[in-house]
Amino acid sequence: MRGVITALLVLLSVFASAVSQADEVWILRTDLWRSPAFSTLRVHEDASRLSGTLDGDAIKGKVEKDWLSIASTDKQGQVSRYRLQRMGASVTGTADLPDPNDATRRATHAVTGWQLPERKGPSRTIDYHPTDYSNTWDADRHPVLVVWPGDTIHTTTIDSGGVDENGKTQALFGNPQTGPFFVADAEPGDTLVVHIRRLHLNRDYADSLDTVVGRALGMSLASGAAALGKPVRWTLDREKGLARPQGATGALADFAVPVKPMLGGLAVAPGFGMPPISTGDTARFGGNMDFNEVVEGNTVYLPVQQPGALLYMGDAHALQGDGETSQYALETSMDVTVTVDVIHGRSVSMPRVESPSQIMVLGQAGSLDEALKFASTGMIQWLQQDYGMTLSQAAQVMGSAVHFTVANLAGRSVGVAAKLDKSLLPALRRE
Repeated sequence: MRGVITALLVLLSVFASAVSQADEVWILRTDLWRSPAFSTLRVHEDASRLSGTLDGDAIKGKVEKDWLSIASTDKQGQVSRYRLQRMGASVTGTADLPDPNDATRRATHAVTGWQLPERKGPSRTIDYHPTDYSNTWDADRHPVLVVWPGDTIHTTTIDSGGVDENGKTQALFGNPQTGPFFVADAEPGDTLVVHIRRLHLNRDYADSLDTVVGRALGMSLASGAAALGKPVRWTLDREKGLARPQGATGALADFAVPVKPMLGGLAVAPGFGMPPISTGDTARFGGNMDFNEVVEGNTVYLPVQQPGALLYMGDAHALQGDGETSQYALETSMDVTVTVDVIHGRSVSMPRVESPSQIMVLGQAGSLDEALKFASTGMIQWLQQDYGMTLSQAAQVMGSAVHFTVANLAGRSVGVAAKLDKSLLPALRRE
C-alpha cells in the first residue's frame, strides 16, 4: 500500500509540474503614442484556449499556431484586445485599446514583450558581473538579470565618475548605476525590500572635493569659498578601516576617519508616464538619496511602480558626513551583496530604512521644509500601518522621541531623515 501511495504522489507531482509548465508570464511593453507602458500577462494554456490575467484583469483567448489572441476586461468593463506572435522567449504584435479620451473610439498600438523564466529551485546567490551601466533611472531599460524574492545578488558598482576598481573608466560620470534587476512577482503597489548584506571596498582610494555646498555656506564665507572646489584624493586603508587625505599637511597631517561604506544610489524604476530620470536626482522611488544609513546590515524599503520593480544601485561612498556638504563624498567603487524580497499589496510613501536599532524615513524634495514634511508624514504612516497607532498616538511618539537629520544637501533635491528608536515602540502589527 505504501508503494502505491508513493507512486500516486509521484504522478501527482509530475501532473502538477506539467500544469505549472503550461503557465507563462510575459512582460509586455505597449507603445502608447511613444510613451511605453509595461504590463504583466499571466497565461494558462489549455489545449487551444487561454485564460489568466493582465495586470490582475481577467483574460480569455485562444492559440493559433504561434499566435495568441487575447481579450482583457478591466473593472470598468472596458475590453482590450491583443494579437501577439510568440517567437521563442519574445512576443510582438498589436493592442487594440479604448481611446482614453473618447469612449466611442479605439486605438491600435505596437506591443513587444519577453517571457519571464520559471523559478528553478529555492532561493539562491547569484554573481552578476556588469558590462554596462545606466545614467538614468529608466523603466524602459531591459533588465540585466531576473531574480526572485529571497534571492541574493552579489555584484559590483563603479564610482560616481564612472571609474571601476582597477582605475579604468567604464561609464560616463554622473552616478552610473548597476542594473536594473527584475524582481519577479513584484508589481505596482507592492514594496521592494532590499537587505544590504555586505558593502566591501574593492580599491585603495576615493575621490572628493574641498568645497562646501551653497545650501550649507553662509555669506560671510562666500568670497573665500570661491577658491574651493579642488579635487582631494583619499587613501583607503582597508585593513584598518581608515581614510586619510593624501598629502595632507598642517592641521590635517594626522587626520584619519573610520570608513562607513554606503550606497549613495538605490532606486526602483519610476512609474508610468515618467521619462528616464537622471541618476543625480531623487524622488519617491529612491534615487540619488546619498543617505549615510544605506549601509551594511540595514534594510531599505522602496515603492514598486513598475512590473519587476527594476532595482538599480551605485554611487558607492567609503564615507559621507550628514548632508554630503562637500558635494562629493568619498567616492569609490565597491563589491555589493543584497537580498531582495517583496511585501505584496502594501506601498510606502517615501523610502524607508530599518537598522537593528532604528526605523527611518527619508523625505526628498526641492526644499528642506518640504523634505521634512515628507519625512514626518512618512514616519507617521509607518507608525499607523505597522504599529497600530492612531494619529494622536503617533503625534505623541514623534513629539517626544523623533530625531531629524539632514541626509543630502548636494543634489537638485534635498533629503531629511526622520528616525525613531525601535526600543521605544510597541510590537509590530504588520499583517
